[in-house]
Amino acid sequence: MTDDSPHILSEQAADRGGAGDAGGADESTAGDEAFHAFWADVVADEIEARDPEDPIVIKGGVSPSGVAHVGNVNEVMRGYFVAEVLRERGHEVRQVFTSDDKDPLRKVPRKLANADGEIVGLGDVDAGALGRNLGKPYTAIPDPFGERESYAAHFAALLRADAERLDVPIEMVSNTELYAEGSFDDAVRTVLSDLDGVREVLGKYQDKVDDEYVPFNPVCAECGKVTETVVSVDVETETIEYVCTDMDVGGDTIEGCGHEGTATFRDGKLPWRLEWPAQWQVLGVDFEPFGKDHAEGSWPSGVDLARNVFGIDPPVPMVYEWFTLGGEALSSSAGNVVTVPELLEVLEPEVVRYFFALHPKKARDLDIERIDQLVDRFDRFERAYFGEVDDEELTRFAERAYPFVVGGHQPDSGGTEPRPVDEVREERVRLPYTFAAVLGMVEDPAFREQLARDEGHFEEDTPEWAVEEALKRVEKARTWAERTNNEYDYRLQTDLPDAEFDDDVAAALDDLADFVAEGHDGEAIQGEMYETAREHGIEVADFFAAGYRLFFDETQGPRLGEFLGELEREYVVARLRREA
Repeated sequence: MTDDSPHILSEQAADRGGAGDAGGADESTAGDEAFHAFWADVVADEIEARDPEDPIVIKGGVSPSGVAHVGNVNEVMRGYFVAEVLRERGHEVRQVFTSDDKDPLRKVPRKLANADGEIVGLGDVDAGALGRNLGKPYTAIPDPFGERESYAAHFAALLRADAERLDVPIEMVSNTELYAEGSFDDAVRTVLSDLDGVREVLGKYQDKVDDEYVPFNPVCAECGKVTETVVSVDVETETIEYVCTDMDVGGDTIEGCGHEGTATFRDGKLPWRLEWPAQWQVLGVDFEPFGKDHAEGSWPSGVDLARNVFGIDPPVPMVYEWFTLGGEALSSSAGNVVTVPELLEVLEPEVVRYFFALHPKKARDLDIERIDQLVDRFDRFERAYFGEVDDEELTRFAERAYPFVVGGHQPDSGGTEPRPVDEVREERVRLPYTFAAVLGMVEDPAFREQLARDEGHFEEDTPEWAVEEALKRVEKARTWAERTNNEYDYRLQTDLPDAEFDDDVAAALDDLADFVAEGHDGEAIQGEMYETAREHGIEVADFFAAGYRLFFDETQGPRLGEFLGELEREYVVARLRREA
């Protein structure tokens, strides 16, 4: 397998037996018998095989359009795990994230995200600030929220904040600033000095490349829009003559102003296919993960241009599979997105990091409706690290990856102190997510803790910090129940509701109280409710409705018997007897 392939994760491990959905991702380095339980080690091997100089540069990138959502975190998190492995091996690492903010805004996004990461419609902002500036670089467009110096700065701040929320140290880099400070000067000069050679390479990947094509997009000095019409190039004086013409955008037209002007190398930009490999040269990139959409077109052209135009080797690549959201593709325009702040309202950061620690080449679905299943898998992964799961492959993966998922950021070889993120603590307690959702029906924090103790989740010697930390999951599960309006979206009444029952219903409730007092579990209580209703000649639905009135002051709710089995027995007995 050559370095040209974006699929650098060897398939040799699959022949030895993979780890399935447990996320084991056992892989071998191509041509090497080293066996790794964690994919990030495979990538680190590939990087080290090139004998790079420190600091090793890991790069991601984004175009600052629309909403900064969890899909944008793919490259942040993939790069993070590789960076942490390299730091563990003693390397100094820079994880940079470029904002392609000199690109023109081609269409007005349907939704945006405010400074807190909350998705808002255009009616909540100065949408005209976007509509009036179509065709201009993102850095030349006012922030529609009126808070940052530009729309690009607003978007970059959102992404930086998301990385910080997940405890990932990244350096945000603005393409606009790189051009302004002259970092791209040599790359632009290289491209414009050999137009025939660039056209020959680029023509293999783009139909619009002809003998007149000039791969440089000046920014019009008159209207500020990016234009594609270059009249002449003078490499010696580093100037480009241009005409500001119309830009076709998916069948729509962004009108140019017709201005004829002169731009310098810093007054415009390279087209993206050239700008990407130019970034590798400018930033000295050693590794870059990217989505599968780039694997077939952009990456091969980038490799070709890097070697045959810029005279550099491309970085070690890694293609990651996209994940879906609720079975559908992530789409800002269709509204099928979730932001990192929204996700962290229902999940701990380490669960989100775990999701991205799973094999990057396997398609996965992030289903908010069934987020409890992801948490359950994380909890099992955590138990496997402590040797509590009889699954050899999962345990091997957990032993290697878990410290990176919950552990502190590794210090660079320069001796800086690690940033505290979380830490490996065997005393940590994880309440099952759906049980936490049950506790979320209870308002009283002390009652929540008592219920968890009654169920055996806390021992007498459980540290107080572990109790407090475990109970934080309750609010996240409660938010999940509210957001999805699921079976846990009810509230247990603290005081006895004011309800009167017919004699036969009251007698049935008393009998059920006696059954609960005998110590039966929730499943048995659920079955007994049917039997008790029949014995008293009551409609089953009416008997359940009476129970819901007592506990929720509603006529419906979760599976009542199973829910009652989760509560403190004395409390349930007293409430069924209408005593408390």
